[in-house]
Amino acid sequence: MFAFSFFSTAARTKWCATFCALVSVSAAAQSFPTKPIKIIVPFGAGGVADLTARAVAQRYAETAGQPVIVENRPGAGGFVAAELVAKSEPDGHTWLVISNGTAVSAGLFKAPPVDAERDLAPVSLMAAFDLALVVPGDSKFASVNDLFAYAKQNPGKLNLGSINIGSTQHLSAELLKSALGLDAQVIPFNGTPAVVTALRGGTVDAAIEIVGPIMGQISAKTLRPLALLGERRSAALPGVPTLLESQPNAPKITSWNGFAVAAKTPPALVQKMSQDLQAVLAAPALQTRFRELHVEPTPSTAEQAAAFLKSETRRWADVIRAAKIAQQ
Repeated sequence: MFAFSFFSTAARTKWCATFCALVSVSAAAQSFPTKPIKIIVPFGAGGVADLTARAVAQRYAETAGQPVIVENRPGAGGFVAAELVAKSEPDGHTWLVISNGTAVSAGLFKAPPVDAERDLAPVSLMAAFDLALVVPGDSKFASVNDLFAYAKQNPGKLNLGSINIGSTQHLSAELLKSALGLDAQVIPFNGTPAVVTALRGGTVDAAIEIVGPIMGQISAKTLRPLALLGERRSAALPGVPTLLESQPNAPKITSWNGFAVAAKTPPALVQKMSQDLQAVLAAPALQTRFRELHVEPTPSTAEQAAAFLKSETRRWADVIRAAKIAQQ
């Protein structure tokens, strides 16, 4: 009581209001969730982002005692989904799957309808998936060194395939070109099946693709991975080296995703959600499911997720400028 007497009546009133608000938010966080959760996925059904989100949704629903609904909203570089979440009630019950695409899109559009750093609050990272430099199964290139030696001896003749312009795969190829000084052509195709067809038909010499969608072709030996673009070898492909093993100056590139909510969601609630997601992602059953999808669970704090999104946004903006890709 003595300490409290130093404050004026107005100050005491303001302090009490602030304290009560904090208590209310904290109580709401502890009782979260209080209704069904909706996860908005900015990609079509059946892809890696969709499948990992559904795996998390199933496990989260079991532990949280509330249904978790996954809704696919592809389109407009992910902004259709992002805008839905950014404008949703900031009560933590509407989530967005963020990804490389979130970071990339920020640099591809002149006036994006959603600024991820301003309008969203990252909650946790979810998964990381390897990217591979692959060639046809019968390719004359036995190693990365063979491929790059050909590129140096034949300027402009090496063709690298990827999916759409502005995709992680396409920008990864552009990043490799600039980082390693490769004089090569990057040829984009409309989807992974078209890239595989181009490889097998000899239209391109090599391609960069996420490992999961092409594991069937790798297992059947119709495609052969020369290197993984991340920092470590994969448990699924232990015999495949990383690009860093032969090219120490190569950039480290891994595809990823995570979760975010509306920016005005109370920080205490974001922290509660982050802790819950970290526990879910550590569950053995979920880790087994992720391994089946050829992805690695990557739980994080909200602060780590926000910092990572910021760094990735800056990184890909630099690649887009260097590649002279016109903003939409």
